[in-house]
Amino acid sequence: MRGRVCAVTGASSGLGYETALALARRGATVALLCRSQTRGAQARDKIAAATGNEDLHVVHCDNANLDTVRAAAAQLLERFDALHVLVNNAGLLLSQRRITVDDLEETFQVNHLSAFLLTGLLRDRLVASAPARVITVSSVAHRAGVLDFGDLQSLRLYDGWTVYARSKLANVLFTYELARRLEGSGVTANTLHPGIVRSGFGHNNGRVMGAFMTLTQLPPLAVSPRRGARTQAWLASAAEVDGVSGRYFVRRHARRSSRSSYDRDAQRRLWDASEVLLARR
Repeated sequence: MRGRVCAVTGASSGLGYETALALARRGATVALLCRSQTRGAQARDKIAAATGNEDLHVVHCDNANLDTVRAAAAQLLERFDALHVLVNNAGLLLSQRRITVDDLEETFQVNHLSAFLLTGLLRDRLVASAPARVITVSSVAHRAGVLDFGDLQSLRLYDGWTVYARSKLANVLFTYELARRLEGSGVTANTLHPGIVRSGFGHNNGRVMGAFMTLTQLPPLAVSPRRGARTQAWLASAAEVDGVSGRYFVRRHARRSSRSSYDRDAQRRLWDASEVLLARR
């Protein structure tokens, strides 16, 4: 990975941190896109100490604020002449509906729309740097997801798990449509389920949701963040997946995603709806 430039969102902790660490160990230049610059700097220092790789760069990027996503993309384009890997890792699960500063439902924005925006802003640089790769972290939860194009903002009914599953389905639909649009460009797009990970994900959601997430993240069901990050780090770096695109991976093996995720009309509709939402903000 020496000479390769990689950007990882949500890189200050959990899966994002472990992915950035794994890529740094391989000698890559790594941009850590983090909501908190302080925590990002701490992550950078830990990775540098662990790997001896000092070619690490913290970039402020809060997926709950589209202006920071746009600014992060601009900073990456200014700082690096090439971009070879983009890992859309940042995500959240909320038990209560929240609205961002962009007047959007937060789970949909953080888990899908900001990744869609960032990828679009960096697309030309990825193509110019080909061969390049886009990896978007989804979840097995996508199998329970159902997109309601008349209510992408979950105004009519809000259930945290249902909205999360919907956003993870959006990750898969987006990846398949992106892969099709990138055909022949030298840029691949893939998605994955990292496993159930002991990362503290979803714990800050009140007593009931927090207790549920804690129970699901206990051994032997859950794996460590380092183990959970193996598939996305492998997709970012392995020669075995050169040219492989439009696939869903679990434990470094291509698997069938949900039946609804292969609906090409839904893939195109989500793309178009995402562009419309972003055009208004």
